Amino acid sequence: MTRVAAVDCGTNSIRLLIADIDTDIDADVNTDASAGDAAKRPTPRLTDIVREMRVVRLGQGVDSTGELAQEALERTFAATRDYADLIRGHGVEKVRFVATSATRDASNRQVFVDGIRAILGVEPEVITGDEEAALSFAGASSVLPSRGEDPVLVVDLGGGSTEFVLGNADGVIAARSVDVGCVRMTERHLRSDPPTPEQIAAAETDVDAAISEAAQTVPLERATAVVGVAGSVTTITAHALRLPEYSPAAIHGTELDLDAVRKACTELLEMSREERAALPYMHPGRVDVIGAGGLVWRRVLQRLADVTAGRITTAVTSEHDILDGIALSIR
Repeated sequence: MTRVAAVDCGTNSIRLLIADIDTDIDADVNTDASAGDAAKRPTPRLTDIVREMRVVRLGQGVDSTGELAQEALERTFAATRDYADLIRGHGVEKVRFVATSATRDASNRQVFVDGIRAILGVEPEVITGDEEAALSFAGASSVLPSRGEDPVLVVDLGGGSTEFVLGNADGVIAARSVDVGCVRMTERHLRSDPPTPEQIAAAETDVDAAISEAAQTVPLERATAVVGVAGSVTTITAHALRLPEYSPAAIHGTELDLDAVRKACTELLEMSREERAALPYMHPGRVDVIGAGGLVWRRVLQRLADVTAGRITTAVTSEHDILDGIALSIR
């Protein structure tokens, strides 16, 4: 067994997974989805030691300024210092730090890279959208029942980008990352509380265009099932289930009718900030962006229902995602 630490630094949150992984099991997690080669299904199993999540909003203002804000960097560095203490305290042997959409888009990302290296002692990797998509698929598929050769679409709905990954038991078939996410759409369009019909319509136009862009690479019509991952999707699922508190065990693997999921998305989108904050399963760091997350997820599910001619009628939620994929990729 090897003890590893994976860090996923996204637009809204930074997350840490410390886990034991069995290195005697041979697995090749290929994150180069753009090469068109199918990645093997990862066979190692992770034993969780620590899972942590902090909302640091690294992507604050990046959509409009093209730069990481100083206060966002400071929040992220502070969380990373806490994670470094946990990593040392738990005797981690190998660490991989991955940064995604906000850092990809930032002209001053070298400031971020230098800061993380100084704190953690490892080089943070600013990965491409295709790499992000493949890691998300590896993480989600590692804990879900295999559907054999039937293609499954994994959708990773993040703060700055959304990844569409079609794959099966042999690995990734096609993947595409597009620049729509809950933080980006909130900052760009959904500025009122609650958002106006005009703001919602403008956001939907952007999201629909992004889905069409993804569909140029990923044959959505081939999907036989859809799995949603990341905080927006898990929170929407918690709302659909009306949970008394946020419970990963209750959320993971839940399969709901598309109508029920879309209804939950619409409710969250139309609520006021105060109403969302009062929900018992709502993380404070998601209160202001979950409406946009619901808008994106609602449009994705509607498109899938349309292009599959009603073949897809349910959506599955996974609590395991890119963070698990990062851990599985550590060698």
